[in-house]
Amino acid sequence: MTRSVDHRVNRDWVREAVHTIEADTRRSADTHLLRIPLPAWSRWTGDDGRPAGVDLYVKDESTHPTGSLKHRLARSLFLYALCNGWIDESTTVIEASSGSTAVSEAYFAKLIGVPFVAVMAAGTSPEKVRLIERQSGRCHFVDNPADVYDVAAQLADELGGHFIDQFTMAERATDWRGNNNIAESIFDQLADERYPIPSWTVVGAGTGGTSATLGRYLRYRGHDTCLCVVDPENSVFFPAYETGDGSLRSDVGSRIEGIGRPRVEPSFVSQVIDRMLAVPDSASIAAMRFFSGLLDRRVGPSTGTNIHGALLLVAEMVASREPGSVVTLLCDPGERYATTYFDDEWLAGKGIDIDGATEALRRLWHDGRWREGEVGA
Repeated sequence: MTRSVDHRVNRDWVREAVHTIEADTRRSADTHLLRIPLPAWSRWTGDDGRPAGVDLYVKDESTHPTGSLKHRLARSLFLYALCNGWIDESTTVIEASSGSTAVSEAYFAKLIGVPFVAVMAAGTSPEKVRLIERQSGRCHFVDNPADVYDVAAQLADELGGHFIDQFTMAERATDWRGNNNIAESIFDQLADERYPIPSWTVVGAGTGGTSATLGRYLRYRGHDTCLCVVDPENSVFFPAYETGDGSLRSDVGSRIEGIGRPRVEPSFVSQVIDRMLAVPDSASIAAMRFFSGLLDRRVGPSTGTNIHGALLLVAEMVASREPGSVVTLLCDPGERYATTYFDDEWLAGKGIDIDGATEALRRLWHDGRWREGEVGA
């Protein structure tokens, strides 16, 4: 006797949901690649008598509709889940995030008409909560930040929903070979520059998805570009990379929103990373404020971490007279952090003193050298 189980569903809704997301992508032009003018010390005359030097570029991801780098990740996660059959018109999408990923995922959930719940720590800033709720998302608070993963999975079971799980799916949801990912975009935009193949790309790691995409793409395309990942205090990514121990855990969370994790996330692919830098939080925040003044608009703290690492590499290249370019990311706008990282009283309450790091950065900008023993050197 022939037996059959038929799980066919009406694909019209999924087809329309994918089309809606793709149409939104086409309406959103690619983000800008900004060339940051460096002081005179970054330029010299080569042995052949021609001008040489180091150029710095910043990919401005704050211009996405939801204002951050995580817009790309959220879009990829939703498309991946839709095409895997995990989301339909009756699915509630749940995420463990209080940051920019949740804001962007709430946007895409609203776009295709499904409910969204962000599981987050009770101490999440009111600004982030408002951004999620503005996209019709709901916030579910937990007292212990370490519980967000388990609570998100439990909620998905209770609601018959889907835990979209950025920390596991980030490295696999993005097509790292191309298809309009951030790596392909960077190289397309550099095509007519003086050094179209950069010496370094510099990124932070939260899920690890962006660094995995970049590292894989560099190898796939055969580029000589090296990948540097910058990591804040209290994150285990750097010590895990240094020791090779992926089981490391931390009881203290990162103070730089958007990057750094208390555990090595499944999406963190250390094998594609060429170098890591551990950046003090004071240096990240000093660079955030310094770069905000340079651009005449505020940027977020993870951008400060990126800029600190990028400038350190620029200084190394100048010192060794190695011409080339360095590319990093502007992750999100600083307006989200007006009452935190841009507030001196808030910093004092956290015990963060940025005076030494700020002075070191100013000296670097003046003469292109980190002095031994300075904060961040």
